[in-house]
Amino acid sequence: MDFFDYSVPPLRRKQPLVTIEDLEGLWYINWQVGKITLYSTFYTRIDQACILWSLLLIPMFVTAQFFSVDWNLQAALWTILSCVGVVVMVAWTKFWVTARQVNWVLHCWVVLMVSGLILTDFSIFFGWYHILLNLCPLWLGLCALGYLCTGLGVRSRTVFFIGILHLLGIFILPYIASWQFLSTGALMVFCLLTLAEFQWDGL
Repeated sequence: MDFFDYSVPPLRRKQPLVTIEDLEGLWYINWQVGKITLYSTFYTRIDQACILWSLLLIPMFVTAQFFSVDWNLQAALWTILSCVGVVVMVAWTKFWVTARQVNWVLHCWVVLMVSGLILTDFSIFFGWYHILLNLCPLWLGLCALGYLCTGLGVRSRTVFFIGILHLLGIFILPYIASWQFLSTGALMVFCLLTLAEFQWDGL
């Protein structure tokens, strides 16, 4: 028996839901003008968590790239937003990971996010310049580890590949050093929205 399910494509249009863990907290969107459907889809709790993190990441990386905002202030603001993101992520996905018996995946993400916040804040407040100058590789590495663990946990080729993509991003950063915050944020947001908009293997 194969570890990954090769009978389904890695990514496909969302299929009708049949499992209770996906129906929990479902958001259904159906935008119409008269009888013409402009956009129709649904978002599970997993999708919602991905969208939430993408919305949180955009101001973080855009500010770091384009605006001269005090780093101490940024650290405080982004720590608050990230803590909110972690708490909401746990609340929204706990039922799903429990039903799938992969609670350790959620625990892994929490540990990675909290560890990243601590390292980032300490590097800013205490002048740990080696870490401060490598914040983008740090976060790409933490997210890569999270995606790789998730891909193995839910047996998803898509999620596992996204983890590898984040690792590859680390090696590309030196060639786009002046745009590393924007590039890192764009990669992370793109991957999150891709997971939210499509149905991937392992779901």
